[in-house]
This record gives sequence, structure tokens and C-alpha cells, in this order.
Amino acid sequence: MKETDLYWPIKAFLEDQGYEVKAEVIDCDVVAMRNDEPPLIVELKKGLTIDLLLQGINRQIITDSVYLAIPHGKGRAFLQRSKEAKNLCRRLGLGLLSVRLDQQQVVVHCDPEQFYPRKIKSRKVALLKEFQMRVGDPNVGGQVGQKIMTAYRQDVLRMVHYLVQNGPTRPRDFISQLNIEKAPSILQQDYYGWFFRIERGVYNLSELGLKAAEEYAHTIKTL
Repeated sequence: MKETDLYWPIKAFLEDQGYEVKAEVIDCDVVAMRNDEPPLIVELKKGLTIDLLLQGINRQIITDSVYLAIPHGKGRAFLQRSKEAKNLCRRLGLGLLSVRLDQQQVVVHCDPEQFYPRKIKSRKVALLKEFQMRVGDPNVGGQVGQKIMTAYRQDVLRMVHYLVQNGPTRPRDFISQLNIEKAPSILQQDYYGWFFRIERGVYNLSELGLKAAEEYAHTIKTL
């Protein structure tokens, strides 16, 4: 198919709504006018590409009524893809259309409107807490294939170091000496397998914990 195959169904769709439609007006694929309303612009592409999105954003300096139009696909894959595309276009303030070429029918996925993302307070609280609790800046932005050093992991490493220095320890000692309030739950959950209980309320390092003490020796010195 060609991009021009999308034009006639789009033109008919807009004309049915009372628009006068013309093609290729000052680099815009489709321009539609109705009464005294601002112009409506549609950019046509065979797929939702970065170039199409950039074209749409560029047209927003002319009018707020900017749509992107692509062929309507088949199957579950297209439905999922169109859902993702709709969310992206809504965030950019763009409308999204798809054309069923076999039926010459236009599907409206979303209209252009100003987008206000819903904030999730719990995510913000978690972000600020992690930022405040993390010691220093132990990671590198964009790193791939490496373990992220979180505030939780830093606390666990501090506990590992304390055990290396002091031997078997009770949870209350981690709280009083290291100010790690979550020490009891850290020991009970033992997420990394670095601890083991030698008797009720007393913990020491497991073999994995001893290896971790050696592996993270340099990191521990910075905590």
C-alpha cells in the first residue's frame, strides 16, 4: 500500500462532518476547514514512526487539532499496539486515526486534547524515601546488566560488615548501633541468603554472607 491510499477515506470521513478538505497544503498531508474553526491537520504514514510523531508535534505550532493516520491492522498484536500508540498520542496532545482500507472506514482512537498525567502519590513517596535513605551515589545512570545498589541493599551490607566485625548479633543491636529499624524483618526474610539464625534471636553470616563480605568489601567502606 501507499500513504496516498489513506487519503480518500480520511477525506470522506472529514467531509461527512462538514469539513472542506484539501491535500498537501504547505507540507501538511491533509488540511480540513469548517466554518470559523481552527484548521484541522492530518499526517499520513504507513506506520506509527518517530518521524510521524515528530511531524505531528511540528504541526502543533499551527493548530491544536492535529491527527496522525495509519492503516488499521489485524489481530491482537495490532490491538495492543494501537492501545500503546493511543496512550503515547494522548500524552503528546495528538489525535490518532486508523483506516480500514478494505472497508474505506476510519477508526478514531483518540482526539487531540491537553494531557494531564495522573500522579501516583505512593510512587512519589517511595522515590523520595529511596533517594533520602540511599548513601552517596553508588550507581551509574543507564547501567545495564549490573545490580542496582539500593538503600535496602546498603543496609544489608552494613549489617554484614557489623557481623564480620562483631560476630553473632541480635536484631536490637543492629537497631541501636546502626540505626537500621528494619533489621528484624531483613533478618527474617533474608532476601539474599546472607544470614542464618544460630539460636533464637541471634544471627550470624551464612557462607553466602561471607562471600558477599569479600565481594562488596570496597563498597562497604563507603557506607
